[in-house]
Amino acid sequence: MNILKSIFGLFFLICSLYASTLEPTYKLQASGGVNDMVIANEALYVATSSSRVDIFNLSNQQLIKSIQIPKIKDFMGDVIDSKIYSVDILKDKILILSQGEKGGRNIDIYRHGKLENIISDKKRMFIAKAKFVDDEKIVFSLLSNQLYLYDLKNKKNIYVKQVSQSKFSNFVLNENKKEIIIADESGDLQQYEVTSGQHQKSYKGQNLDNVFQVDYKNNIIITAGQDRRAVVYSKFKTYYKQSDFLIYSCGLSPSANRAAYSSNENNDVTVFNTKTKRDLYTLLGNKMTLNNILFINEKEILIASDDKNINYYKLKQ
Repeated sequence: MNILKSIFGLFFLICSLYASTLEPTYKLQASGGVNDMVIANEALYVATSSSRVDIFNLSNQQLIKSIQIPKIKDFMGDVIDSKIYSVDILKDKILILSQGEKGGRNIDIYRHGKLENIISDKKRMFIAKAKFVDDEKIVFSLLSNQLYLYDLKNKKNIYVKQVSQSKFSNFVLNENKKEIIIADESGDLQQYEVTSGQHQKSYKGQNLDNVFQVDYKNNIIITAGQDRRAVVYSKFKTYYKQSDFLIYSCGLSPSANRAAYSSNENNDVTVFNTKTKRDLYTLLGNKMTLNNILFINEKEILIASDDKNINYYKLKQ
């Protein structure tokens, strides 16, 4: 009997050392390649490369509606789809950053079936990402790594900050939208207080090259690095998970107890415990380069890539 107990104990110990593999439970199909995703009001809002923001009901996996933005003319004069770079939701307003003409970008707010232009492509601002701060302000960043806080009511910039001389990669706001973490091709992260634009902190020396993405929840940060490192910063310790391929995407659960990152050339995703560093799951079935890893909650994850499919995974525990 003792021998059997020892065998079973060893079996469960060995199993616990290896991450479980999971295939998608279901797939949502967007109207084009997925560039950004946000969840609000139990719905998923998807920015695509096909001039559309698709809105899905997460309860029944049905498409609620698609918001169509105008197509554009390319440098040859041909009419093409406008790529939507980012999307955000605040109450009944949808913030849409999209590709404009002649290299410019448009920021629009969609409300009550109408698009209101906030920043025109005629200004030739190469905006990479835009998000709401509150009812009266948005924050956006240029590829040249200039950070803007913009007053929607008075239609003017509150401040412009040159974050660094390195090319911008990504930014993320914390839960209350009072802090922003900015990543760029240097590998360093910069933290600013959003309202004042005051620099708070730098995170250096962990990523040695471009950081493609960053996430920030519950005072924990994770990065997706070109140097094949997913770095975790917290008050207690800093460490990184090493991949054998470029890490294009990462994400944190709402509690930040779990994190996920693209971990190999097959576009598989590793989910791990941020406190123990232990790998929990390997999520399979992603066919193209990943753009988004979005936790719905601690046990449900959505993963999107350059193709139209958004994979849903239900973690076992």
